[in-house]
Amino acid sequence: MKENREKIKAFLARVVGDYDLQDNEDIFGLGFVNSMFAMQLVLFVEQEFKISIENEDLEIDNFNTVNALVNLVERKTAVLTSN
Repeated sequence: MKENREKIKAFLARVVGDYDLQDNEDIFGLGFVNSMFAMQLVLFVEQEFKISIENEDLEIDNFNTVNALVNLVERKTAVLTSN
C-alpha cells in the first residue's frame, strides 16, 4: 500500500536525513540505525499502523528495509482484517 510506504519513509527520513534511501536498502547495514532507534521503529510501527509486534516478528529481516517494513505491516494488518 502506497500510503504505508510513505509513512514508513517519512519516519525513516528522521535518521537518514538527505540520503536518498531506496526501498530495498538495508538501513542497519548502512549504519543509520542503532539499538535505540530500532526500538523507536518498532514502537512507531505498532502505534502508526495499530498492530502488535510479537516476539516472533522481531527479526532483522522484518525491519531492515522499507520493503520489509511494508510487508510486515501488510501481513499484520491482513491478519487483523481477516479476524
